[in-house]
Amino acid sequence: MPICQNCHKQWSWKQTVKKMFTLDTGMICPHCGKKQLLTTQSKKRAGLLNFLTPLAMLFGVLFNFSVITIFMLIIASGITVIAAYPFLVELTEEEEPLW
Repeated sequence: MPICQNCHKQWSWKQTVKKMFTLDTGMICPHCGKKQLLTTQSKKRAGLLNFLTPLAMLFGVLFNFSVITIFMLIIASGITVIAAYPFLVELTEEEEPLW
């Protein structure tokens, strides 16, 4: 779970998932209200995790699964992404370059 770099309090899974669905690049700490940003490493891990859903679709098409099975794979991979994301998040107070 992410830890705020300002107040050093750990966020809960629920708080992290809520912050995950915002369009802002930063996340506001629920404890101190300071803006926190994802580290470069965290962005890379999240990017790799996001490939799980398209990979499930490709896997279903390549192995000629039924539409219902492919749909279930997509749902399962989406749930996996949402469940795993908070454990991959690391925060920083400063913007870091992606490379």
